[in-house]
Amino acid sequence: MNIAEMHAAIEAVLFATGRAVSAGELGRALETDPATARRAVRLLAEQWNEAPHGTMIIELDDAWQMCTRQEYYPQLIALELQPTKPKLTDVLLETLSVIAYKQPVTKTEIERIRGVNSDHAVNRLVEFRLVQEVGRAKIPGRPILFGTTEEFLRLFGVSSPETLPEISPVQIEDFRAEAEAEAGESGEEDHEDGEGTKVGI
Repeated sequence: MNIAEMHAAIEAVLFATGRAVSAGELGRALETDPATARRAVRLLAEQWNEAPHGTMIIELDDAWQMCTRQEYYPQLIALELQPTKPKLTDVLLETLSVIAYKQPVTKTEIERIRGVNSDHAVNRLVEFRLVQEVGRAKIPGRPILFGTTEEFLRLFGVSSPETLPEISPVQIEDFRAEAEAEAGESGEEDHEDGEGTKVGI
């Protein structure tokens, strides 16, 4: 199979599957080794993305997917085919940032960093398919480890967790301030009774 035939085959696979396809899977489809398939798909992606196509080929952690270019979303909206994006609050973004930079990470570690309970935030991120269970920690209780997903990579336009931008000390302080504000808002839901004991409303 020459390079033109390989590119045609890769194009067909990416179009038909509609998901990220790994180098190993492409290698099996092309009846070649993953390294050769990786070189072929990267060359195809470079050529494809430079051409005036309505789609583009993106790399997601050693896997590739064909997706719609954002500039054509208005046309999709006209046909009610707008790609849905989760609405991320500051709390969700902060929790997602902790998971992205610390993964794999337990919920206890997330809460230690944020300083507040993060059950709701983690559960919402799992519902949005931005976070997933990636295993169990080898400590007593075997708590769940969380990590980001391919959907996270697509949404934020990064090829792998290793290519995330460096987080600045200023951003870390902002996260801490937001967590403290969140904790303060939660505390306002409590009040003291006549004995001075706090009672949840």
